[in-house]
Parts: sequence; structure tokens; C-alpha cells
Amino acid sequence: MNMQCEENDDIVDLDCDFAVAIDKEKYDGLETASFKIISAEIIDDCLVIKIGASGCSTDNWSFNLVDSGAIAESSPEQRYLKFQLINNEVCLAYFEKTISFNLKPLQIDNSVNEVILHIEGLESSLNYTY
Repeated sequence: MNMQCEENDDIVDLDCDFAVAIDKEKYDGLETASFKIISAEIIDDCLVIKIGASGCSTDNWSFNLVDSGAIAESSPEQRYLKFQLINNEVCLAYFEKTISFNLKPLQIDNSVNEVILHIEGLESSLNYTY
């Protein structure tokens, strides 16, 4: 289990694999390997996402979930995210992997304790209640 946090080391959640990043520049320039979202659900403060992609194995895959930093003023507020798969392997085998991201950095102070998450590539939005 990877418990690294990028910029916000005070947020450590042993139940999630990674932390979401809030970075407009990274969001705008994000490139990803081809993948399919099989399922996505929020469990407690973690986004649990199952993806499928071709490759030689899942051992060398890397992942990012990046928020644009923009918050749509509505009730509840809305946020926009992109999922990134880094996969440099060129193999025809198909694999599936489930990973999770700590959503606590997406919480909005002085709000209704709920935010709608729009994740690029996911057919429907997810409601994150905290």
C-alpha cells in the first residue's frame, strides 16, 4: 500500500492508496494512457475506482487523480477531476486493477458537507458527502 501524499503531507489516510491532487496546471496538461473505467464509488472518504487497460502487468502502472481547482458555485458545489493512468508497457494482454484516492482535500469549508464530483470519462457524477 502506498501512503505517499504529494503536497499535503498532513492528510494521511491509511485506508486509501493515494491522495487527490488539486493542480490546475497539471489538470489542464494531463495526458493519460488508454483505459476504461469499470466502476467508481465513494466509500467513506475514498474514491474507489476499478479500471481496465492493456499492458504486460499492473505492477508498473502509476495513477493520479487531479482536480482542476475550480469550484462551481451551486448547492452542493461541484468539482472537476481527471484520472490519469501512466502505463508505458506495450502488450496486448488486458488487466483490471482497483485503486483508491483520499478525497479529503476536496472538502469545501463552510459548505453543505457535500460536493458533486465530475470525473472525466465517468458517465455519471458522484456525490461525495462528508
